[in-house]
Amino acid sequence: MGAGVEVQELGLVSYADAMARQLALLESRRQGRGSDVLLLLEHPPVVTLGRGAREENLRVPRESLRARGVELFEVARGGDVTWHGPGQLVGYPILDLAARGAPDLHAYLRRLEALLCDGLAALGVSACTRPGMTGVFVTDPLAARPRKIASIGVGVRGWVTWHGFALNVDCDLAGFECIVPCGLAGVEMTSVARELGASAPADLARRARDAVRAAFLAHFA
Repeated sequence: MGAGVEVQELGLVSYADAMARQLALLESRRQGRGSDVLLLLEHPPVVTLGRGAREENLRVPRESLRARGVELFEVARGGDVTWHGPGQLVGYPILDLAARGAPDLHAYLRRLEALLCDGLAALGVSACTRPGMTGVFVTDPLAARPRKIASIGVGVRGWVTWHGFALNVDCDLAGFECIVPCGLAGVEMTSVARELGASAPADLARRARDAVRAAFLAHFA
């Protein structure tokens, strides 16, 4: 726990249950109760559509997703369509931005990107941002296509944040094949495990949680 921030590591949680927990914490913070919180967790396979989502970015019919056991939710976050699944570290910060000074959503997004870059550096993956694209990408100037390793989509109510970020640690990247991730057709999805290859440690999931937790607290606590 850092000053003013409580980190809750929840393990595998359904998307619906995580939404309910976020909403409860969000309303508590809006009423001035409790502290800022970071939820760290994983989801069973699920596709979410943000406020800017376009139906054509679903590559398969909704009925086909259900037949595969993949849930689908339309949610009040920014961004387009994304996929979550086991092996992906999801972070939901519930932060009162107004209590932290002049609230600025764009500055908040940039800080989320920065903390993910810092966390990835601690894991041995060089990452960066790209102009015009929210999220975090592997640093590789020679790559034919950008490789995206972390996605971000946030929501704000009364300057209290919810939703958040998703870092691909050792997830099955085939899950992204049913969508155009974040509506970016020319982007390839990757993971920490894929980038590290044979050098990936056996306890990669734990190290990723520790690295992201430390980077988050460095930026927000």
